[in-house]
Amino acid sequence: MAGAAGEDAGMDEVQRRLMFDDECILVDEQDNVVGHESKYNCHLMEKIESENLLHRAFSVFLFNKKYELLLQQRSETKVTFPLVWTNTCCSHPLYRESELIQENFLGVRNAAQRKLLDELGIPAKDVPVDEFTPLGRMLYKAPSDGKWGEHELDYLLFIVREVELVPNPDEVADVKYVSREQLQELIRQADAGEGGVKLSPWFRLVVDNFLMGWWEHLEKGTLQEAVDMETIHKLK
Repeated sequence: MAGAAGEDAGMDEVQRRLMFDDECILVDEQDNVVGHESKYNCHLMEKIESENLLHRAFSVFLFNKKYELLLQQRSETKVTFPLVWTNTCCSHPLYRESELIQENFLGVRNAAQRKLLDELGIPAKDVPVDEFTPLGRMLYKAPSDGKWGEHELDYLLFIVREVELVPNPDEVADVKYVSREQLQELIRQADAGEGGVKLSPWFRLVVDNFLMGWWEHLEKGTLQEAVDMETIHKLK
């Protein structure tokens, strides 16, 4: 680790601590837990490719009462995908008892509640774990740059709550709520390369494969009809 830390001397101190202290949950492609590894190693493309390291993750999509989706722009100091726009909160359940609970996906929901506080300052009481709706799981791999990347089995969670935001600048550069039409315009800008707008690869996969249909279900009050936690969608 000392060698790795020296090699990454330019890494932000907060990000360095998270990279080495956080232990991600390693899973196989059927989402069975097979071990744990540091966040650092789980995001090194060399390790991902040579050892096929796959870790569990989650992506929260938080909507207000008008069914507008909260987006965040990742901080400039993030090691992977800095300054890209993405869904409300994206992170990993850690290899700890409270976040390994399989029943009703409680471990993942506990992790989502923890990170909404860490990243956006939303207290646990404002996002109760039983308010999260797990809708599906996807498996994807995406390089960030020559060194870093993602290889995740990602749980996709919806929640509708009115919340007060106190974004953590170590994690978040900007936030905004968008309607479906405003999100489509953001996608158009990203595709056209306008204004330097970039979207995270996992968010784009969710947008292209699931989000608009799920959003429609949410507005109609039929979200439970969209739930499929049996299938693991392998996406590229």
